[in-house]
Amino acid sequence: MKTGWFEKKVKEFSSIGGYKKPELHQDSLKLDSNENYVMSKQFQSDIILGAKKNSDVREYPLGGVERLIQMISKFTKIPTSMIGVGNGSDQILDLILSNFASKQTKVLTSNPTFGFFEERCKLYSIPMIALRFSNDMKLDIKEFTKQSKNADILYLDSPNNPTGFQFSKNDLQKLVKSFKGLVIIDEAYSDFSNYSLAKQVKTQSNLVVVQTVSKSFGLAGLRLGYFMASKQFTGAFNKVLQYPYPLSTLTIESGILALEKSQQMRDSVKVIKKERTRIIETLRKYNTFEVFDSEANFVLFDAHGSYQRIFIALSEQGISIRKLGKIGNHEGCLRVTIGTKEMNSRFLLAIRDLLR
Repeated sequence: MKTGWFEKKVKEFSSIGGYKKPELHQDSLKLDSNENYVMSKQFQSDIILGAKKNSDVREYPLGGVERLIQMISKFTKIPTSMIGVGNGSDQILDLILSNFASKQTKVLTSNPTFGFFEERCKLYSIPMIALRFSNDMKLDIKEFTKQSKNADILYLDSPNNPTGFQFSKNDLQKLVKSFKGLVIIDEAYSDFSNYSLAKQVKTQSNLVVVQTVSKSFGLAGLRLGYFMASKQFTGAFNKVLQYPYPLSTLTIESGILALEKSQQMRDSVKVIKKERTRIIETLRKYNTFEVFDSEANFVLFDAHGSYQRIFIALSEQGISIRKLGKIGNHEGCLRVTIGTKEMNSRFLLAIRDLLR
């Protein structure tokens, strides 16, 4: 039988592979997905209960997105006309790529970068220029600026996942200003760093800054992302590109209540930053590891030839971290999420026992 166009297309998509989600490990200490467990279960319960009281899911969420955007505006200090929302920041990135990029547009990014973005570029056959990190897991701003002359779109996750690297604010501002094409700055982890470029959208018409409540607010399951950009871009995105109802009523109401309690998020970030320092300093005491600086809620370290053994041994003790393997010239990379003080202590004690 002659293969039709549909079968060929399915085969083509199947060969791409797609974004690889972390494995689900029941009853494990979950330090593999950069989730925020410092945010209490009570915080989650309160906003979900409040959202249920404020919702009637028999109705479409007319006006709901607008109310949520007003709250995001209050939180970010960015006008409502410059804010859009999506079903997680993933969906926002996907809509931008599928409508603004093509086989003729080149995207400049880092290697590694956010895996979903990379896989989406493959899906849409968008050519990528990926600049590799140095041996100390840093990017050369001069080389990145030089390479930007060959690109149409610039994408940076800032801080980067999985390295935790972030350009200095001054360097990144200069890079954005000098670039003539579309600039996408993915700030999923910016609350754990020292700065955001969100306010620059007021003066840079080609800049889109994407954020989320998944990480710092500890609400990954809500699937709520948002972006800030020029009024013209935002208007086109919200009216034409985005779905009529991109978020459920429960997500909208939960997001509003979470943003009203943003001080709890800030308190959790302080704890995570302190614990991040403890993990980095403790791991660096062992000659087994090369540990990299991080501006996110995780730490990347190279365990060299021991990484498989350490990953398996931790798994057997019910501790799940992310096995990444080769990154640049580093062969044995592992990434651990910063959890609660108790979770981090259990991880560090397990590492100590393994290296005795």
